[in-house]
Amino acid sequence: MTRSLATPFTRHAGVAVPLIGGPMYPCSNPELVAAVSAAGGLGVVQPVSLTYVHGHGFREGIRYIRSLTDKPIGMNALIEASSKKYFQRMSAWIDVALEEGVRFFITSLGNPRWVVERVHAVGGVVYHDVTSAKWAEKGLAGGVDGLIAVNRRAGGHAGDKSPEELFVELSRFEVPLVCAGGVASGERFAHAIRLGYAAVQIGTRLIATRECTAAEPYKQAIVGAGEEDIVLSERLTGVPVAVIDTPYVRRMGLRASPFERWMLRGRRRKHWMRMAYALKSLWQLKRASLDETGRRDYWQAGKSAGDVHSIVSVREIVDELAAALEALPARVQ
Repeated sequence: MTRSLATPFTRHAGVAVPLIGGPMYPCSNPELVAAVSAAGGLGVVQPVSLTYVHGHGFREGIRYIRSLTDKPIGMNALIEASSKKYFQRMSAWIDVALEEGVRFFITSLGNPRWVVERVHAVGGVVYHDVTSAKWAEKGLAGGVDGLIAVNRRAGGHAGDKSPEELFVELSRFEVPLVCAGGVASGERFAHAIRLGYAAVQIGTRLIATRECTAAEPYKQAIVGAGEEDIVLSERLTGVPVAVIDTPYVRRMGLRASPFERWMLRGRRRKHWMRMAYALKSLWQLKRASLDETGRRDYWQAGKSAGDVHSIVSVREIVDELAAALEALPARVQ
């Protein structure tokens, strides 16, 4: 490894390149996760994608990924306690991941303290998804080791700040920050590291790869999209989610209905509305991502789609990003 590639993140994760293959529902198939790690980054398992979409038992799926690469992998834990059954399932998945040797975890939503306690007990590391200083403070109070800074260029649930604005806001916490959103080229990757980020998390770019098992129409839609084709829809979860502007999305509309907004305003009603959204969106996104006809064109993507012009291998992407970083002037780590 050249000196310019070493950051606090690479030391935490035990990887060669300061790059995370972002956990994606429904697109994180095990071959894609393994390919990111094998190429030098950190592939991250998304448990619902691994089990519900790609049909693996969780332990068996991790072991399958391990059969494809001996490099470190991570796990994403969505820890909002939306139901007792879901919490118990996520808790069991974390235990299995630890038993199988996973030592890097990304928590999303909720208080990460209980995950941190389990992971730290075996020498592991936890980073937490945040979109602002408010959520960073809560995550750090739970003991996390770093922050995934989700900006407004991200796919899925995007933030509302630019990568630059978010770095300035979060840098005072003096923990490793990962830039999440808007990166699909060597130039943007190097820019993020030059700003001071310890790593970059990419997602959209990895969908348009040979290792991803998403349907070809989905991949081609990313290749053909510009930044202006990425819109925010409230119809998946009740809060804005970045998707490609397609005929299906236009038919559905981008705003939650008056009834849905009323449900989301109620303290108790909100729980049931989010459950309904989750069940519907899991089904819709799974069907759309695997539909080779392209008729179910409901596809998540971030603004980095504007920099995606071809379907290539994961290794080609990681090599391009690493080369851009190696070209930067030497800096003190």
